[in-house]
Amino acid sequence: MASFEESTVPQIADQFQKLVDDFFAVQCRYESAIRQVKTKLENLDAEFQMRHRRNPIHHMQTRLKLQRKQLPVTMDAAISFLTDIAGVRVICSYLDDIYTVARLLLQQDDVRLIRTRDYIREPKENGYRSLHLIIQVPIYLSVGKLFVPVEVQIRTIAMDFWATLEHQLRYKAIPTIPASISDELVQTATDIALLDQRMQRIHDQVDDLKREFVSDKPSPQDTADPAQQPGTP
Repeated sequence: MASFEESTVPQIADQFQKLVDDFFAVQCRYESAIRQVKTKLENLDAEFQMRHRRNPIHHMQTRLKLQRKQLPVTMDAAISFLTDIAGVRVICSYLDDIYTVARLLLQQDDVRLIRTRDYIREPKENGYRSLHLIIQVPIYLSVGKLFVPVEVQIRTIAMDFWATLEHQLRYKAIPTIPASISDELVQTATDIALLDQRMQRIHDQVDDLKREFVSDKPSPQDTADPAQQPGTP
């Protein structure tokens, strides 16, 4: 009769191997989805630059989060419970760029919108501002086409500056953040939001001046010497 160790060790080894296989399967799928979204955004940014002579996207960051709230790292758990395993953070220069990038991304026919959370129009209590989109994009594997969720966070440079420092300060090695500091962080978020609005207005004014300059600029035909034009007597 087989001993306890002889009967259970192979079973544990099989379970461990399945866990490892599931981990890499999840990682492969969500990394593929991140690449899909990042490529889409890079292409949109390049086309926008060609048409408007500037880039709406300042830079992007990606992340893959495979554990949350002690859920098991299995394919079933990932698909059933998590929509933010894969993440792409898009940093824009101006407020309007946030909604432009979101609109251009969502109008693609293979992008499915699952949920929108607009923390710019309705900031979180701590002052956090950003536009969050949960989307699904297709990836193509040996098993066929699969739609995988990706969280896309879109914010300005100023919003990202605040969110990064606020996270570092709030998760320092102290038990709690005093209310006075929390209140000051909320106030700085409000100040940064007002700064974003001012920069947007300045940007719009400069754009208007550019259009006026182009419309007032004489064409080459208007400035040509009449004596050099064909048909001039």
